[in-house]
Amino acid sequence: MPKLKILEICPYSSGGCGVWARVKQESLELVKRGYEVRVFSSYFEKGSDRILPENESLNGISILRFPAKKLGGESFMNWDFEKEALDYSPDIIITHNYRHTHTHLSIKISKKLRQRGKKVKLFLVTHAPFVEGNITRSKLATIIVKFYDRFIGPMSLKKFDKILAISHWEIPYLIKAGAPKENIVYIPNGIPMEFFNLKQQTREENKILFFSRISPKKKVETLIAAVPFIKDKKIKIEIVGPREEEYFNKIKSMINELHISDRILISEPIYDIKEKIKKIDSARVFVLPSRVEGMPQALIEAMSRGKIVIGSSSIAIRDLINDNNGYLFEFDNPRSLAEKIDSALEDSIKNNELKKQAKLSVQQFAWDRVIEKIESLF
Repeated sequence: MPKLKILEICPYSSGGCGVWARVKQESLELVKRGYEVRVFSSYFEKGSDRILPENESLNGISILRFPAKKLGGESFMNWDFEKEALDYSPDIIITHNYRHTHTHLSIKISKKLRQRGKKVKLFLVTHAPFVEGNITRSKLATIIVKFYDRFIGPMSLKKFDKILAISHWEIPYLIKAGAPKENIVYIPNGIPMEFFNLKQQTREENKILFFSRISPKKKVETLIAAVPFIKDKKIKIEIVGPREEEYFNKIKSMINELHISDRILISEPIYDIKEKIKKIDSARVFVLPSRVEGMPQALIEAMSRGKIVIGSSSIAIRDLINDNNGYLFEFDNPRSLAEKIDSALEDSIKNNELKKQAKLSVQQFAWDRVIEKIESLF
């Protein structure tokens, strides 16, 4: 029996991108299970806009990149891959990101393939775009989004065989946007098995770790502003991740203004899984102060390593953290965060139990479990 051909479509196929992280690992897992996988993306690298080679082979995945024109925002762009997709004639198309032009092109492609007699299945992974609000969007972008959700979204969402929600919290938003309830399936992003299987990689240091993209919606400034209020004046804060330069410069200025540069470590992004695990293992506490998240991958990774985790009370983080497995603080409130850090640094029976429960609560995100759910749709 010939291999099923799967086409994954996403804005980026390189750089620090949560969507690409999902597509990459999903594709690798599908290749392991005997599927033929191609990835189509723009030719930009996320974060740098460096133009990448047209073709790349990655551990059995064939990546094809296309010239693209930026239309505003970080990931909204136009690029044409219709001919190449029709020539490939996939059995399954998995397109990523709601409200993007490539998502609509995938609908057009699937329709043409069906007219040719191809029994193609079309899936949309939305990546939870519903609560960004005015945090990262201009007024014009906000108006466009509202128009789209009222007039375009309800029609397009009905054209997918399945809609994959990566978080429980986004399902009511999808239904309100016009997605048929019976077509929505909860399939979260997964994390590699190494996060569960590898033993402790390094000794724990007296530090707090932020490990994510350094961008406005991550609200790193809340963590920086909390530092003067933390009781332990010897505790260090390590910030690791790809940077949005304008925002990163703002963070550096803030550190200097507060005279806490001796307590802040800024490290380069880490993409290697074992090195990432080593970095997480080196911290006592993991903090994610985001105002907005879709599905916070870095938080899940930290929980899988049995870390004490502290997150803002934003809706996506509340999906993962409760009183039994971590601490929640009032978002945009440095004093609230500092109080939770003080509690997390205590050597207590409660904190030992939080570590155990954090690890247990994220077992469902192991990629072998996630990929089985995806396969069940084929």
